[in-house]
Amino acid sequence: MHGLESREPGVMFWAGRDSLAEITAMGVRCGQLGLGGDLDLTFAAAETWRGDLERDGFTLVTVFAAYTGESYADIPTVQRTVGFIPRETRAGRERRTMEVSDFAARLGAPAIACHIGFVPEDTGDPDYVAVREVVRRVCDHAATHGQFFALETGQERAEVLLRFMDDVARPNLAINFDPANMILYGTGDPIEALRTLGPRVNSVHCKDGDWPPADQPGALGTERPLGQGSVGIARFVATLAEIGFTGPLNVERETEDQAGRLRDIAAAIRLLRSLAH
Repeated sequence: MHGLESREPGVMFWAGRDSLAEITAMGVRCGQLGLGGDLDLTFAAAETWRGDLERDGFTLVTVFAAYTGESYADIPTVQRTVGFIPRETRAGRERRTMEVSDFAARLGAPAIACHIGFVPEDTGDPDYVAVREVVRRVCDHAATHGQFFALETGQERAEVLLRFMDDVARPNLAINFDPANMILYGTGDPIEALRTLGPRVNSVHCKDGDWPPADQPGALGTERPLGQGSVGIARFVATLAEIGFTGPLNVERETEDQAGRLRDIAAAIRLLRSLAH
């Protein structure tokens, strides 16, 4: 991919929170750009980002869509607020995702991604049917730009995600695999899930975390700096090599302490580089 090395470290960063200069100062050449729901997706903004990316020789792997009103406070809140599941915001978020696809096309990004939310396991559930149709339409729109539409893992078991993708039946539907999310949501061992989903994975996050507390139903697990949680990052990277994944290893770290977050990202990049040798 644009002269990148196999499994080269990259960074998941956010417009309005991170500058490209901060990211490239860590010595990375690739990554994923997140767009919050309140960000203005103007032509001028896209041109500015494209100019900066070209100037720095930075390869954008994915553009992520986040939506106004989402909250990751705990599992019930995620179920109520995230992705395409909430009925009152579904149509607006579908439009927004297509706008993100258009924005990403101006930047030359080959994929868009998001959390679609907790899709019901019952394939006859009206919300299941509605979300399936939204994903089909987003895939079809992304295909006009030659893009993949990647679903972030974590809010469902690997087998459920695979069945949903088969039901959507679009060749450009893919997975952004986040091993920590499998742990944070308590939905399965990330290494087993990676082996199950491997052929559908077109991008990954390198993130770490610990399992939800057993005595707190509905609580999420706790995110940790890379290498300090329960993922087993060396095993994760080795498994990516085993399944033939060659794309960037995009470090994601979400914490309110921005200075600490950037320090953790830099340390994670060093860790990933050490695992490559």
